[in-house]
Amino acid sequence: MRSRVRRMLRVPGVGSRRGQRCWFHAAVLFTVLALAPSTWLRLDDGGRVGSVGSAPSAPVAVVFGAGLFEGEPSPYLAHRLDAALALYQQHKVQAILVTGDNGSKDYDEPDAMRHYLIQRGVPEVRVVGDYAGFDTWDSCTRARQIFGVDRAVLVSQTFHVRRALALCEAAGIDSYAVGVDEGHNATWYYGGLREIPGAGKALLDAWLRPDPQFLGPHEAGVTRALADAAAR
Repeated sequence: MRSRVRRMLRVPGVGSRRGQRCWFHAAVLFTVLALAPSTWLRLDDGGRVGSVGSAPSAPVAVVFGAGLFEGEPSPYLAHRLDAALALYQQHKVQAILVTGDNGSKDYDEPDAMRHYLIQRGVPEVRVVGDYAGFDTWDSCTRARQIFGVDRAVLVSQTFHVRRALALCEAAGIDSYAVGVDEGHNATWYYGGLREIPGAGKALLDAWLRPDPQFLGPHEAGVTRALADAAAR
């Protein structure tokens, strides 16, 4: 009797052919579902991802935070800022909005980004800080609703920039994305791996369009920066 019950409750194991087929189909389904949002980002870029040289002119460059090292921009963040600096020097943008995390007193991405650009010759009035860009969706939404940005060149690493493009477009910003190339080291592979769940979140954000963590009143920094550019 006991052996009969065991036979009735038996589930196909990994070692059986039926079990192997079940596990294979489950793995394929999981992979397809996991990669579907990333595929959506690639199919949805509309040829609007390129380099500094191919970028069209726009009023504003938006640079997304990428971490600090002892209070200074990390190498990846410095490379993003260098690309934005090149856009400014080539007169493709008139203002730069730097957006990042300022969630604690000891961690201030936007000011570190501002100081980096100002030290390299960008006038202080032309570099605007968003101190509540806690993730990509928040940065895009706040750029549109708080700072009034409706057309921009977005700057990030190649593994992240399509997600930024999709989210800023969903937030109402006519965007072109500059992808910064990096060597394929451990940091690059880690960043690419993070984009798999990040793409899934981006799909939900673009669909649901939630309010950012902090919204607040309109800020005039970008307006002042563009007015300064027009006066020169």
